[in-house]
Amino acid sequence: MSRAFVRESDDRPELPLARQPSPLPIGAKNYITPGGAARLRQQLERLVEKERPSLLTLGDDPEAKRKLLALDQQIQQIEQSLQSAEVVPPPAEGSAIARFGATVTVRRSDGEEVCYRIVGVDEIDLDQGSVSWLSPIAKALLNARAGERIRFKFPGGEEELAIVKVEYEDV
Repeated sequence: MSRAFVRESDDRPELPLARQPSPLPIGAKNYITPGGAARLRQQLERLVEKERPSLLTLGDDPEAKRKLLALDQQIQQIEQSLQSAEVVPPPAEGSAIARFGATVTVRRSDGEEVCYRIVGVDEIDLDQGSVSWLSPIAKALLNARAGERIRFKFPGGEEELAIVKVEYEDV
């Protein structure tokens, strides 16, 4: 129905955006690297201390109200992620075994080297090579060592990957 036929004002904020369901399976822990937790805290601080106050100064602007509602939901989601997060530090002595938090460099069959960093669901950044510990490639890489070869089925077909090196971020 057109808004012309209802008494609702056009300047009211829209309904809240639907909260995205957690990508974690039920009962799974929300693992996060120390660096990922720090980045989430910095993002939360920026949103609460800079972006939110600047939107509040815009007052009754309908677009600002809509943006404020979306920002409040983002803040709530980050707070919930941090509350449920279990920070996993890197191994004490630079392990040669790929575990959570490792950056694993692999050589594909065409000779191309690709790095995958195994991180928590709140840290995924495919452009930077950060993949969830729940992803198929991370599951294939977990427990691998430099010098080993693993088989992995990409969408384009199965391939043998040579593990070139396993590194961990300094805390």
